[in-house]
Amino acid sequence: MKIDIKSEDGAAVAVLSGEIDHHNAKEIRRQLDKYIVTVQPKKLAIDFRNISFMDSSGIGLIIGRYKLIHECGGSLEVRNPQSYIRRVMKLSGIEKLVRITGDKC
Repeated sequence: MKIDIKSEDGAAVAVLSGEIDHHNAKEIRRQLDKYIVTVQPKKLAIDFRNISFMDSSGIGLIIGRYKLIHECGGSLEVRNPQSYIRRVMKLSGIEKLVRITGDKC
């Protein structure tokens, strides 16, 4: 799992690569939480274009980051999930909390 966080058009963009499962979700959470608390971006986009697999740990990851960034006065967006990942997100109700965008939908 790789995370690359950069600034893009006034927002922070975290590009994730690899798989999100119970084995690596804790490290992803740690890195994203550290960034959110330290930088306090007004908007954070998590880019899923390079995620090849996601289990329920990914849902927890998104919900937890939504809560934290919301407490810090920011917003969260999910970008470019693969179509099957987007379906899982829709079924979980995440789209009621965060905006899901991208052409791989």
